[in-house]
Amino acid sequence: MASTSRPKRLPNHALILDEEALEVSRLRTSQGLYNLSPKELFWQARFRHLRDHGYLLRPRYSPGWKPSWIGTNLEPLFCEDSIMLLDYQVLDATRTEDGELVAIKSFIKKDQEEQIALFFASIRDPRNHCIRIHQILPDPFEPRLGLMVMPYLRPCNNPEFLTVGDVVEFVDQTMEGLAFMHKLHIAHRDIAVSNIMMDAKALYPNGHHPIRLGYTPDVLYPVSALPRAGRNVQYYYIDFGLSTWFKPGSSPYVLGDVGRAEVPELSDTVPYDAFKVDIYALGYVYAKEFDNKYKNVDFLLPLIEKMKRQRPEERPTAEQIFQEWQQKRATLNDSLFRWRLVPKSEQTIERVVNDTVAVAWEGIYHLKKLVG
Repeated sequence: MASTSRPKRLPNHALILDEEALEVSRLRTSQGLYNLSPKELFWQARFRHLRDHGYLLRPRYSPGWKPSWIGTNLEPLFCEDSIMLLDYQVLDATRTEDGELVAIKSFIKKDQEEQIALFFASIRDPRNHCIRIHQILPDPFEPRLGLMVMPYLRPCNNPEFLTVGDVVEFVDQTMEGLAFMHKLHIAHRDIAVSNIMMDAKALYPNGHHPIRLGYTPDVLYPVSALPRAGRNVQYYYIDFGLSTWFKPGSSPYVLGDVGRAEVPELSDTVPYDAFKVDIYALGYVYAKEFDNKYKNVDFLLPLIEKMKRQRPEERPTAEQIFQEWQQKRATLNDSLFRWRLVPKSEQTIERVVNDTVAVAWEGIYHLKKLVG
């Protein structure tokens, strides 16, 4: 019979208190339900190599790992080492020097990805919204691979945007970053919401689990984000695996039906302007994440329309659309930034209640300003 001794300070939901359920859990574990997948074994094989370079993987990836819940009545779902990877190309780790959470990407050392990533990492400029690179390590087994160490970032839309100001700040940074990228003759070629990440440390001062994002680092309790408003949230472009660095004055035309946005001119046979594809793709992000979801982001519509024009030559450059955005932004009232985003799916009665609450919070905001 498995031990039923209760570990200190564990919540009931982290324990299996029913004997029959405990037997089922033991059977599933013995059948390999929680075993490392073949792609996770890739990372386990590199555990010592990364540790020797100052990066510690989670216990699941240590050599000879055994599930921590074996012989106990712990619920595997609430044991940190039961959590499997979602993106097998990238794994989180802890930098032993200072305890900082990082992300390590395995990549094929070809094309321009490493060169472009290191170039942007070398630039200290507030307009640079490209992911920083801490270090690139050699792969200990495959010379064609490299291990790129970066800051750990969170998906840009998780948690969801709450206020108009959240949207404005996101557009500020992503437009500025694209204009800066293009100024340096680099086209990303795979702009999508999944390739724009955020440094969300300010939203989660006590941290969160790097895979099970809605939970504390020990995965025992749900965790909620603080609002973006008034906090330093930085957005970054990631993944330069499809990017192209053009020589000054060279043709921007390329081939390849690549990227995740539904850009009309993509082709394997007809050359197209890589920079104009980036413009369309970013406009697609704004349309999908904001215009399609919320009622009160009409101020973005003229920009989205220009960025998503079917004919590439009719789209503005990144610098042009950024300048137009800055002019539009200057006309927006500051009070609008604090207003909640109104979902298009929201029913009338629900909107009345939510708007009433929003008005009350706006009144509190102004009262606080008056009383200092």
